[in-house]
Amino acid sequence: MVETNIDPQKFETFIEINTLINSYYADPRALLQRILESATRLTGAEASSLLLVKPESRSLHFEIALGPKGAEVKQFSLERGQGIAGWVAERNRSLIVNDVSRDERFHSQISASIDFETRSILAVPMRIQERCVGVLEMINKRDGGAFTEEDRHWLEIFATQAALAIQNAKSFQAVRDQIDVLQDQMNGVRGYHTMIAASRLMQEKLELVARIAETDSSVLIHGESGVGKELVAEQIHQRSARRNGPLVRVNCAALPEPLLESELFGHVKGAFTDADRNRTGRFELADGGTIFLDEIGDLPPALQAKMLRVIQERSFEKVGSSTPVRVNVRILAATNKDIAKAVEQGEFRSDLYYRLNVLPIEVPPLRRRREDIPALAAFFLKRFNQETKKQVQGFTDEAMETLLSYSWPGNVRELENVVERAVVICDKSYISPNELALDRRGTRRGGEYEDKSLKESVTLFKKHFIRNALERHGWHQTETAKALGIQRTYLSRLIKELEIK
Repeated sequence: MVETNIDPQKFETFIEINTLINSYYADPRALLQRILESATRLTGAEASSLLLVKPESRSLHFEIALGPKGAEVKQFSLERGQGIAGWVAERNRSLIVNDVSRDERFHSQISASIDFETRSILAVPMRIQERCVGVLEMINKRDGGAFTEEDRHWLEIFATQAALAIQNAKSFQAVRDQIDVLQDQMNGVRGYHTMIAASRLMQEKLELVARIAETDSSVLIHGESGVGKELVAEQIHQRSARRNGPLVRVNCAALPEPLLESELFGHVKGAFTDADRNRTGRFELADGGTIFLDEIGDLPPALQAKMLRVIQERSFEKVGSSTPVRVNVRILAATNKDIAKAVEQGEFRSDLYYRLNVLPIEVPPLRRRREDIPALAAFFLKRFNQETKKQVQGFTDEAMETLLSYSWPGNVRELENVVERAVVICDKSYISPNELALDRRGTRRGGEYEDKSLKESVTLFKKHFIRNALERHGWHQTETAKALGIQRTYLSRLIKELEIK
């Protein structure tokens, strides 16, 4: 029996690198750096390089270079077959040259250009399915020694690990690309937003969204400005049978009445002074899909009747035309106003309100779903890091406490703006309260209860407390009353007294 002696240090490093292969798939360059560092250390080399083959040109470029001249080496490249590394890549074979001055394959121009004396080289190919994709190259054995067959053996093992890392990276990229394609197909068109729902309250809202999406009824989305009503509309559309159709958005408060009518329903040439051509309206563009009418509470009274007809008959006339246009459109509307109160005051048509409010859904303000704040802050931090080319790591504990204690009158939109400003001005690894620049008067410690009497504060607390309980139990009053330990009739009275909608 032949007894084999294995260097414990080299074997331990091999196991460590092998374990890391599966953990660095999203950052293969970090793993390749780690592999090259270990190979350099264990072969006793003064410097080293990892070269990758460019498939399009079949040339080799220095991906990673270690040693006193590593940064300078990376500006060079080799043709396939050029130099010792090029020879290895061309023939897919390992090579030990312990006296490069006597080897005609040695490419001396690089060493001369960076003023570095190269005495010996050990180079091995990195293979994927027997195809050379790169080369590991060790330069100059320390103490003037010679590279050995044992060094070659271990370097080939490391080259296998490096090739695995490259293969994993390619597989990961292919899967990620496939996911992107599938996401694009699901979205139909680009422009949708990511929905962050870490809190139980928002997760319950998404469950409601999933049930609503299965129908074709109109939906009225309530919520304060900046809570994400448009994102909820996107989720409803994406989860519906109309997901492959268009999602057309209209802000009813952004345009004056004459322009809004043309924007919604289109016009024919000559309908008014500037109508020099026919125009297709948003309803017609949304045919087969969904139209999202934001700020529907600002719809002028004259257009409310026309909107009602579209909902009832699925038809309308363009401005300046008497020819009806039929469309198959699902209507999602959103508002931050109390439309029920506007109906009572005669400012909004009751029949239109009831048609829109078939399936109501309320998006809670950020102060009622504080569990979402860390997830949203991290999401915005990542986005603005990419946009500003910065690498801010996160928030200090004090900064996160500030975010969690702030009342967020501007909701998610305000949080987004705060994080963007903080990333722009931050010159450290972590964002501090100073970079957030939040008005402390807006925190929970002052916030909603500031300048209120004890009675008013207790009433406000009761309103929030009962509303949260109703949200958790799907607005089922019997279940909510049981959870709160009170009679259902008493809960109903509180809802009416506290004006909880």
